[in-house]
Amino acid sequence: MIIQELADFINGEIIGNDTFFLNQEFTGRFTLLNDSKKGDIVIRHWINGKGIEIAAEKNIACLITQTPKDGAVETARKLNFPLIVCDKIELANAYALKWTVDNYSPDSTNVVITGTNGKSTTSHMIYHILNDAGYHVFTNTDSESEFNTLIDPMVSKLISDEVKDNGKLDFLSIEVSEVQGWLGKLMKNHASLMSNALNPSVGVITNIAMDHIGLVNSIDEVFDEISAVPKAIGDGVTVLNYDDELVRKLDAKNPFYWSMSRNDVDLYFDNGIYYNGELIIEKTDLPFTSGHFIQNILSAVGACISLGLSSESIAKGVKSYKALNRRFAKLNDEPLIIDDFAHNPDGIKNTIRECIKMVNDNQKLFVVCAIRGSRGVEINKLNVEALVEVLNDDVTLILSSSKDVVNSLNYVTPEEKDVFFEVLDRNNVRYTHFDNLKDSLSETYGLADKNDIILLIGAQGMDPAESILNNIL
Repeated sequence: MIIQELADFINGEIIGNDTFFLNQEFTGRFTLLNDSKKGDIVIRHWINGKGIEIAAEKNIACLITQTPKDGAVETARKLNFPLIVCDKIELANAYALKWTVDNYSPDSTNVVITGTNGKSTTSHMIYHILNDAGYHVFTNTDSESEFNTLIDPMVSKLISDEVKDNGKLDFLSIEVSEVQGWLGKLMKNHASLMSNALNPSVGVITNIAMDHIGLVNSIDEVFDEISAVPKAIGDGVTVLNYDDELVRKLDAKNPFYWSMSRNDVDLYFDNGIYYNGELIIEKTDLPFTSGHFIQNILSAVGACISLGLSSESIAKGVKSYKALNRRFAKLNDEPLIIDDFAHNPDGIKNTIRECIKMVNDNQKLFVVCAIRGSRGVEINKLNVEALVEVLNDDVTLILSSSKDVVNSLNYVTPEEKDVFFEVLDRNNVRYTHFDNLKDSLSETYGLADKNDIILLIGAQGMDPAESILNNIL
């Protein structure tokens, strides 16, 4: 593979050395600049002249970018350094992923998981079940959700490093964003592009709902992004949520349906998990019993059945599973504090409804919600409307802008805060707002009795809550 072949594949223009032979120098590792070594290929959304100097000093094979700026092109020419400039960086990352899988894990059986909610828990549970059964598995979902994006070459790097360090992989369980973008611009067909790169034998589509407002502005656009994924799965099995009307409309060649509401599909829940009419997992053996997490379990179980695992192995793996960080996680007993990464309308409604079910006559429920910062007015409007839909007069609502813990990428704008207030005021919902997360948590803990329930919800603005609470409790 020479640099021109790589450039042609991603529709890129070569700046600098166009005769560099990658098959002589390329290590086989796609990575980020700060982690790169001699012979690696680096992919970055943008690069400046200083970055080109660093890349040249490291003697990397070449650097691919979408946005050269501040002297990057001039420096590449001066140093005769191989820089490839492309219009769509996602093509480069898809190429890196496909090349890595083809060359480092050609014999693995691959699973892709996409949808609006539940991707991380589903992909991590698939990983756990397979790992518990004795297989060598890689997943890009981790407890901190640091690697569950495919907009950079991190997953490609991790796969190649894993194979080099620990030998060949049996399975890949890869979470793929249903909608993805960069700097407010939609990376069209991202889910399909990345799924195709993985050549999956099994695909999972959890649900189709609104999130990522601005990148997409209607449920039809979300459907369009996800609808191409079954084509990428091709002759493989597509595990589908029958209870989601839009998911049912997807055109999958080999669908495998699960349901929480009917028992005439492949896999269903009825006070236990049934496959082909036979009970395979008792309800008492499930690691969590809230409705939306049972949906994640069904997705994971459906995938593992499709991979050929025995019911006994699947049940054993499900029973021993431990939830990811901030997935309905219990942080304290008295009062009971639950932390959940509910950050879009469906997630908010599902999580609050589960907590309302838990409240008895002698308890109060406090909901502490972090407003989503720098994500736009529309998604925050949908989120607050979801709150209005599920809250009742017995629930105490406390809002936080989390100024004390977020960076500039997650700062709550005045417009985002105002839309929360406007919708709540219009619907006569009482609330208290704090600029700082620490103040909101301290106030809530002070108001709650030891037998009450406190639910923490939100994305990045609520991420540091556990560490803050450690200094409050």
